[in-house]
Amino acid sequence: MKVKVFAWVLVAIAVVIGGCQKPQREEVRYDKPLPPGELALRKVPYPYEGMDFTFACYDLTDVKEAIARSLNYLGKPSSRRFYPYGHITHDHAVSSLQAFNELLESGLRGRKLEAVIAQKFDVYMSVGCDNKGTVLFTGYFTPIFDGSLKQTAQFQYPLYSQPKDLVKTDDGKVLGRRTAGGALEPYPARAQLEASGMLAGTELLWLADPFEVYIAHVQGSAKVRLPDGKLITAGYAATNGHEYRSIVKTLIKNGQMPVEHMNLTAMINYFKSNTDQVRHYTGLNPRFVFFQLGEGPPHGSLNEPVTAMRTIATDKSIYPRGCLAFMATELPRSIAGHVDTRTYHGFALDQDTGGAIRAPGRCDVYMGQGSEAGLLAGQTYQEGRLFYLFLKDRYLSDEPDDILGEWYTGPQEK
Repeated sequence: MKVKVFAWVLVAIAVVIGGCQKPQREEVRYDKPLPPGELALRKVPYPYEGMDFTFACYDLTDVKEAIARSLNYLGKPSSRRFYPYGHITHDHAVSSLQAFNELLESGLRGRKLEAVIAQKFDVYMSVGCDNKGTVLFTGYFTPIFDGSLKQTAQFQYPLYSQPKDLVKTDDGKVLGRRTAGGALEPYPARAQLEASGMLAGTELLWLADPFEVYIAHVQGSAKVRLPDGKLITAGYAATNGHEYRSIVKTLIKNGQMPVEHMNLTAMINYFKSNTDQVRHYTGLNPRFVFFQLGEGPPHGSLNEPVTAMRTIATDKSIYPRGCLAFMATELPRSIAGHVDTRTYHGFALDQDTGGAIRAPGRCDVYMGQGSEAGLLAGQTYQEGRLFYLFLKDRYLSDEPDDILGEWYTGPQEK
C-alpha cells in the first residue's frame, strides 16, 4: 500500500505480480497516461452501461467504517490542497460522504436505497485506458510474516526505516537524497542500495526469507509476528523515488516458470528453492520501500486505516482523494475453500496509492490481511469500470435529515 503497483506483461501480478490469469492483450495499454489538462472522470447518467447499484445497496458491510476514515482524512487541513478536483470542491467532497453516510444510517437498503442514490447523486465514470471506461482491476493485501526486532540466525533479512538523507514533500513525493554539500541528487536504486551497505544502521526488523522482504516492499506494508507471538505492523514510510518495475516478464522470458503457472504462490515457491537468485531478480525493480513500526491496522497513503474490499488504490495525481467510488468488475471470492471469480458491484473509498498504479486505466483493490487475502489478490486481474459519486449541487445546502426527503421511513426500514 501506499505503493498502495505495465503492454504485454501482466501489470504486476496483483501487486507483487499482478493477477496473472491471462496475458494482457498487446494492443491494450492500461497504463496509458491521461492527456495533459484532462480529468480522469466524466459525468454519466444513471443507470449507465455496466453500472447497477442494486446488489451493492444490499451488501454494505464496512462501508460506514471506510467512509468514517475518509471523513477523518478530509477533516485535516492538509487535505484541502488537493481540491478542487474539476468543479468538485473540498466541501462538496465532504458533503457527499456525509450525505451517503446519512443514507446508510437511515436503514434504507436495496432498491429503496438505490432510488435515493440515483435521485440525489451525480455519477462520474473513469475514462479508463481507452476513453471508453476500461479499467484494469488488480488486488493487493497485507502479508503476515514471522520476524524479529533483532537479527538472529533465523531472521537475517532486514526491512529498513527511512534514512535521514531522504528528502520528500509534505504529501510524500520523494525529491531525492541530500548530499553532504547540501545538494539534492536522485536516491540510489534498489540494486545499489542492497550492494553498497549504505543503509546499515537503519534496520527496522528482520525477516526469515529474502523474497518475503520483497513482497513487503511491493505490498507496501506487512504484519510481522514476533517470537513472543506479538503482532506488529511494518507500515509504509517512504520510497527511494524510483518507479516500480515488474520482474514477471523477465522470469517468464528466462523460462523460470511458464506464464500459465505464474502466480504469487508459484513465485514464493520458486525463490524458496532458489534463494541465490532473489537479489538478481528483485534488483531489476529499482523501487525500494522504507518502513515504520506500528501496532494498528495497515494504513494507506492518506494515513488512514485501509478496509478490506472497501479501499481502493489509484493514481492520486488524477483521482480525487478519499471520495466514494463504485466498482463494476469481476473479483475472486473464497467460497467453501475454493476461489471463484464472479461479477462484483460494490462501493469503495479511494484511500490509497499504488506504486505501479499509474493512469486512469488502473485500480488496485485491497483484499485484506494474510494468506487467503494474498490468494485472492494474486488472482485479481479483470477489466471493469470505475465510477465516483458526488452529491448533486442542488442538495448541497440540505440539512442531513433532509437528504432522505420523502424516502425516510425511520431507522428500522429494511
